[in-house]
Amino acid sequence: MGGHKILYIALVGVAASAGAWVAARTVVFSSGQESADSGAPNSSVYTPAHHTAREAISDFFDWRMAPIQPVAYTHKAHLANGMHCTDCHVGVDTGPEARLPNVQLCMTCHSVIDTDHSEIKKVAAYFSRGELIPWQRVYDYPPEAHVKFNHAPHVRAGVDCKTCHGDMTQQTVAVRAVDLNMGFCLDCHNERQASVDCLTCHF
Repeated sequence: MGGHKILYIALVGVAASAGAWVAARTVVFSSGQESADSGAPNSSVYTPAHHTAREAISDFFDWRMAPIQPVAYTHKAHLANGMHCTDCHVGVDTGPEARLPNVQLCMTCHSVIDTDHSEIKKVAAYFSRGELIPWQRVYDYPPEAHVKFNHAPHVRAGVDCKTCHGDMTQQTVAVRAVDLNMGFCLDCHNERQASVDCLTCHF
């Protein structure tokens, strides 16, 4: 077994043990048994950023549940029909966010196209109720990472969307195809001779 695997297994064991210990202490504090002696608040919150030890460990190892979208939007079909990322993700080339499409934009086309399709009927139902489609973000950073990602300068620099999002021409419902950790970002910045100053991405 390689040294890296042994180190990884050891870290997982330490994290799990520490998490179990702190979780047990949290239960004691939340029951109020030790709060008078220790001065600890009577709270079930594990840390300011995580409610449980499990949540903290999952965040540390970047284990995330795949988001379940309210509509099974197929990127592959739309891109094959000549659409572009900026048609739906308005503002991605001018601002920090790749905004998610609203239901009015979807119905611009789908008030007449594929109206009998089961997924289009879901979109039409949101529209008729005057509700926004509650899209779930696929890529995001937890608040404690203090990361500010700005799409516009990346688009202007010619970074292809698939660099960070995977090949969307082969994806139906979007998936987290690329692990956007610090190592990934630094490798790309170094390769393109972009700034690696901490304040470039962190605040």
